[in-house]
Amino acid sequence: MAGRIRDEDVKAVRDAVPIDAVVSEYLQLRPAGGGNLKGLCPFHDEKSPSFQVSPSKGLFYCFGCQEGGDTLDFVMKLDHLSFAETVERLAAQAGITLRYEEGGYTPGSQKGERTRLVEAHKIAAQFYVDQLGGTEAEIGRKFLAERGFDQAAAQYFGVGYAPAGWDHLVRFLRGKGFTDKELLLSGLASEGRRGPIDRFRGRLIWPIRDITGEVIGFGARKLREDDNGPKYLNTPETPLYKKSHVLYGIDLAKKDIGKTGRAVVVEGYTDVMACHLAGVTTAIATCGTAFGEDHIKILRRVLMDNSGSQVVFTFDGDAAGQRAALRAFEDDQKFAARTSIAVSPGGMDPCELRLAEGDAAVRNLVDQALPLFDFAIRSTVARHNLDTAEGRAAALEEAAPIVAGIKDAAIQHEYAVQLAGMLGILEVDFVVRRVGQLARWQRERGRQPDRQRSAARTAPVAGPQQATARPTGPRLDLRSPHHRVERELLKLALQYPQLVAPAFDAYGEDEFTAAPYAAVRRAIAAAGGVAAADGDYLTRVRDAVPDDSVRAMVTELAVEPVMHKAPDIYAGEVLVSVRLAAVRRREGELRANLARLGPRADPAQITAVQNELWALQQYGNRLRDQGAAGL
Repeated sequence: MAGRIRDEDVKAVRDAVPIDAVVSEYLQLRPAGGGNLKGLCPFHDEKSPSFQVSPSKGLFYCFGCQEGGDTLDFVMKLDHLSFAETVERLAAQAGITLRYEEGGYTPGSQKGERTRLVEAHKIAAQFYVDQLGGTEAEIGRKFLAERGFDQAAAQYFGVGYAPAGWDHLVRFLRGKGFTDKELLLSGLASEGRRGPIDRFRGRLIWPIRDITGEVIGFGARKLREDDNGPKYLNTPETPLYKKSHVLYGIDLAKKDIGKTGRAVVVEGYTDVMACHLAGVTTAIATCGTAFGEDHIKILRRVLMDNSGSQVVFTFDGDAAGQRAALRAFEDDQKFAARTSIAVSPGGMDPCELRLAEGDAAVRNLVDQALPLFDFAIRSTVARHNLDTAEGRAAALEEAAPIVAGIKDAAIQHEYAVQLAGMLGILEVDFVVRRVGQLARWQRERGRQPDRQRSAARTAPVAGPQQATARPTGPRLDLRSPHHRVERELLKLALQYPQLVAPAFDAYGEDEFTAAPYAAVRRAIAAAGGVAAADGDYLTRVRDAVPDDSVRAMVTELAVEPVMHKAPDIYAGEVLVSVRLAAVRRREGELRANLARLGPRADPAQITAVQNELWALQQYGNRLRDQGAAGL
């Protein structure tokens, strides 16, 4: 059984890997003010960024789906890893050697399953690269050269060669300490009659990396006529590799996609290579599957999806390419970005175009892309004979639903007018009315019953794992001045503990009227209070909470910016506001107590209540006059 990673090593990993550096591997981040960064949440689908990262606190939080935590939590939740696997992965990136409580450090035997599979792929990728220089791989080198790729290009993209024998890789990985079970689970080997055999044999190999750059699978191209397999053979579905979640080249393209606000979607590995070498460094491709919902989510996060960004699809100009473009059109409006299509002349793909006409032709192809709406409408109209009334009517009935599907009303009207011109219909208003009618019908068909919509609004938002429950207790009404000011004080106590110390530590839980806020106050006390805040303060507070719901609240408050540009001035005001509210509540209780006692009560009892009320009134006056100095 694997030993437990030492706590001091876990802390060293947390400290060594900045959270913004880790999150930036997965999505585009931009300044959010107050030292925070923002981006589109990777845990739920959204069109405006509600996901924030606080580099100074080492925390992230999404104000849309309430997912939050530290660097380890982010990687665990997004990549579905165990705690140990996450620590091992980040430790490897930081160059930290981990120690285990039982038996010290034993490479291999004490690592998580995913870590082992990633290592196997990394070693396999280098094995394939090394084979590309051998005599047998001459056919692979020739294939690359014929498509305009030299040795430097092959090295840059990590292209390799799988030997034609049955078990070259299997024997090599066994020699590195990997078990047959691991080789089969990784997809690097298949089950043969006498045990595992190499999955890829006698083929050119492309490593497929995830967005962080780790090799998680391979694509293999057939080279010989006697190979009876498919033209391209990919890694099967494994714990690492899900083809609908992978974009080839995303690790190389993500920075330039974020910088330029443009992504170019091509159809194959050689097309990605050709585009990058031609200067289109934002090119990516799917891996043996159509471009779909999960690919859109990846791109939207990297693009920081907005109306100023652009997604360009490149498809062959033949019928199959047009069908692929129209399928892309169906997903178009899931982007806020402008979506365009680049149809290569003569049916050439980017790789062929680069060979025939050079790098500039590839760049021009992308730069001259047409809006996808325009392409979809023109492709549909072109299938009909517009010289006849019947043909024009049929073209209208097929193209009008495409125009009606455009969600932006202004763009929809513009294309309706253009459609009338394409069809040669002089009565433009007729076409506009027809499109408007179809748009209304589409909206009505997509409209849910009221009860169903209400249920959808109140249903919990699920991330990749079960969504964290919210803290129990009274509803947090931020329009209430009491709840709002209590929230601000807790944010200050977590983000700027030195500004509210030592006064905050004297505040009781009863001064926080919402149960979730009282629970956070209790966790701060359990962590030693604000006066004991140091580099591990937030970690101690998060560790001191009783459950995940309060931990989520702590993370949220630690990341959410305070509502003032000068926290040092604001801190005293908030401390006074919370204390004054508590004073007013107690004064109300005492007045109610006097009313209940009545004139016939014990005079000593009445005097005691009146004295406490008088003292509270004097204290309240002092706070109003002196501010934080009166605390």
